[in-house]
Amino acid sequence: MSAKERGGGLSITIDLAALTRNWQQLAELSAPAETGAVVKADAYGIGIEPAVAALSAAGCRTFFVALPDEGRRVREVAPEAVIYVLNGFFADWTDVFRAVDLRPVLNTFASVEAWSAHCPGGPSALQVDTGMNRLGLSVHEALELVRHPALLSAASPRLLMSHLACADDPINPMNLSQLTLFRELRAEFPELKASLANSAGIHLGADFHFDLVRPGIALYGAEFAQDEPPLATVVTARARILQVRDGNAGEPIGYGATKHLERDTRIAVLSAGYADGYLRLAGSSDQRHGAYVAVRGRQAPLLGRISMDLIAVDVTGIVGVIEGDWAELFGANVPIDDVARAAGTIGYELLTGLSRRAERRYLSPPTNA
Repeated sequence: MSAKERGGGLSITIDLAALTRNWQQLAELSAPAETGAVVKADAYGIGIEPAVAALSAAGCRTFFVALPDEGRRVREVAPEAVIYVLNGFFADWTDVFRAVDLRPVLNTFASVEAWSAHCPGGPSALQVDTGMNRLGLSVHEALELVRHPALLSAASPRLLMSHLACADDPINPMNLSQLTLFRELRAEFPELKASLANSAGIHLGADFHFDLVRPGIALYGAEFAQDEPPLATVVTARARILQVRDGNAGEPIGYGATKHLERDTRIAVLSAGYADGYLRLAGSSDQRHGAYVAVRGRQAPLLGRISMDLIAVDVTGIVGVIEGDWAELFGANVPIDDVARAAGTIGYELLTGLSRRAERRYLSPPTNA
């Protein structure tokens, strides 16, 4: 059913061909290391099932999710894939891990013991903390595990992982510090494959690739590292123009009257708002510029606060704008990270907050999707 048939005012187009091209580009850059894909958070908002189907068809064989239910959804689409669950393992997750053949990323000594007790011999991964102080075994715990070969054997790890904290800044000294420590820890687990690089880490060079890389945000077309342009645009969000009206210089616009028109202005009111995941902080006021949209290929700045379902933009000088036209909120003409910066955040948040009430259209879906 189309947006017109549904009476919708918001449309999200997801280009699966662009997604697979991005994965293939990263795979070529990372070779001979294997290139997996991080598809947590509903594949960064674009939908696990269509994303995994497209990536599987392109040759991806290893996927990373955050939670077991996400792993179940991946398994339904990719029956032969290796699926790692980044948020670890608890005893009450045993049934789903067994039923769906998931591999936990074990981040604590207690989780190693729990996995060994409930799923002995089931494949897993070990994550070690090399300086981020987020998830992962401490160096002490990792070395202690080496001294317990029976426990290590029961946990059956196949992969040793860590996560880079500052890979988006290629000159940050922490990158080399983490790489050095990871190499030292890997020497204690010589039988395991190793994985360190996320999207940005891939671009730090072959020293960071090891056996498997784990791109996430780069696959979806958002910024991932300084001085590295985003890959192909995957997601385009558009909102319908509900009304076109005129405002006079000096008049207020929007809730709170925090923005006053600087000139006689042609205003377009769009059918989208913060209920659709378009962040309220992207709006403008007399003190700050906000984000912009694209109307008929030209930039149209936001005017005033964003409402739950409405956004006002300045279309002065854009010829021919009428009610029923569509404005691009982000996509090829409006980089998602430009909108994110205006809202004081990152592209990840906009992608993962994509509206569930929008019409979704997938371009070039795989035949088995």
